[in-house]
Amino acid sequence: MAKKSMIERQKKRERLVAKYADKRAELKARANDESLDRSERFKARMELAKLPRNSSPTRLNNRCEITGRPRAYYRKLRMSRIALRDYASIGQIPGMVKSSW
Repeated sequence: MAKKSMIERQKKRERLVAKYADKRAELKARANDESLDRSERFKARMELAKLPRNSSPTRLNNRCEITGRPRAYYRKLRMSRIALRDYASIGQIPGMVKSSW
């Protein structure tokens, strides 16, 4: 199980990314628009830099929904390999059977 603080930090980042997504997209579009003059584009970049760092989507990590583990994460199932094995063993994932020999 991951530390509660790390899980909460990730949730906070997800909220900030969602909150600032529209503003960030609009500023990026203005900053990369070649039809605007340089001062306007520079101003847009400065406003973009003033946004919180955690509002950037690149700061998000994939974490297991169940345990919060950041490694060995399956995107399709949104869980780690350990949680996947546990759920497969008790029959919670349809069609998946734990291998044993």
